[in-house]
Amino acid sequence: MLFNSYGFIFLFLPIMFFGYFYLASKRLTTGAKSWLIVGSLFFYSWWNIIYLPLILSSILFNYVIGNTLTRESEHIKVSKLQLLILGVISNIVLLGYFKYSDFFIENFNLITNLNLDLLHLALPLAISFFTFQQIAYLVDSYRGETKEYDFLNYALFVTFFPQLIAGPIVHHKEMMPQFGKTLNLVKNYRNIALGIFIFSIGLFKKVVIADSFAVWATSGFDSAATLNLIEAWITSLSYTFQLYFDFSGYTDMAIGAALLFNIKLPINFNSPYKAVNIQDFWRRWHITLSRFLKDYIYIPLGGNRIAEFRTYANLMITFLLAGLWHGAGWTFVFWGFLHGSALIIHRVWQRLTFRLNPIMAWFITFNFINISWVFFRAKEWDDALRVLRGMFCLDNVMLPTFLESKLFFLKNHGVEFGRFIQNIGGDSFTVPWVICGFILILFFKNFNEWTNDFKPNKKILFFTVVVFMTSVLSLTKVSEFLYFNF
Repeated sequence: MLFNSYGFIFLFLPIMFFGYFYLASKRLTTGAKSWLIVGSLFFYSWWNIIYLPLILSSILFNYVIGNTLTRESEHIKVSKLQLLILGVISNIVLLGYFKYSDFFIENFNLITNLNLDLLHLALPLAISFFTFQQIAYLVDSYRGETKEYDFLNYALFVTFFPQLIAGPIVHHKEMMPQFGKTLNLVKNYRNIALGIFIFSIGLFKKVVIADSFAVWATSGFDSAATLNLIEAWITSLSYTFQLYFDFSGYTDMAIGAALLFNIKLPINFNSPYKAVNIQDFWRRWHITLSRFLKDYIYIPLGGNRIAEFRTYANLMITFLLAGLWHGAGWTFVFWGFLHGSALIIHRVWQRLTFRLNPIMAWFITFNFINISWVFFRAKEWDDALRVLRGMFCLDNVMLPTFLESKLFFLKNHGVEFGRFIQNIGGDSFTVPWVICGFILILFFKNFNEWTNDFKPNKKILFFTVVVFMTSVLSLTKVSEFLYFNF
């Protein structure tokens, strides 16, 4: 079931909301939580019920391991470290089997010249997210940073439908206390108003903005045989904007839906394309993933506490794993390599105390991110290279016909005039949309600013209704969120 569907907006979400607070009003706390869990599992099963036993088994396994790590017991015959290793490896093996089996078989075949059959396993929805979430729980249990939680609260922590499919990657410390808070069982009308407001903005980001850019990004990466200079740049920028508005739109909708139940999910984006260096970008982009990478990979590897070379190695390992987490392909690994390299260069740059003009710093950072997304998006190396060749090759430049009379002298330099964005299905709205994309990412308020300034009034009500109705009227086709693939 998609957030951006009539069924979710007008049936599932209202039924969950009224059922939850009806049970809570009758002081049936266990029933209210069970209602959310069952509803969340139904929400998860909507795609493919065959994977329901998988998530249930994962929840039960990790709950037992986590609680065992928390308890002090003489009856445990293995050390806590061994138990932690068992838990973490089991989670990684589960994720690896479904997500990376074919990737490893393909590379094994390439190295050995064998021809082993691929498994062609369907990737269970949300497996990357609930696996990371529960690994963090196990590690914290081993560190003594958790307590013996009620199973109902733990199951709700993992399955809570707003964040289940694509995050944010929540932490037990920020979620468990909320599920146990009695006051959260009472309707909070400010939270409801704010939740609907944020949900509406997220819906608009997805169905109006992201899905508009998706047309040109998809054509450029997947369909066009060749791309001229402008087409290539519009292709890369369209995906850069599509990915941001799609994923931040999902996150806004998740945060808004959770607020209806008085649950506050962590912030996941903070105007990432305003970043003036790569470290700044990772403090703003997919914040909960950055937090996980830092706390459970980078710091355990040694972080920046050892020699400088080890710090660079730790950064590179962390981002190679981040790339692999996003997808089973060498293009994802290379994307991680690019970001790891950029962070190392940034660290060296800081040590040399060099400074750049803020505008130049933003320009370099944004273009690096835009170029690196090309590898993230491309299905094959050839697709990425085709787009990059178009972006940096001056032998295939085409400008719109209306400029021919003023710039005709450029014909002597190989410039042509005509339908300059034909190969990506562009139209008269394409270039204005790209310009609007820059305006939105650089000058409009982000989620934090909207939330901090939120005051329910007639102006906000009117704005919310317009945004919501515009979005609902745009629900003309089914389009999954991009991060469902990761």
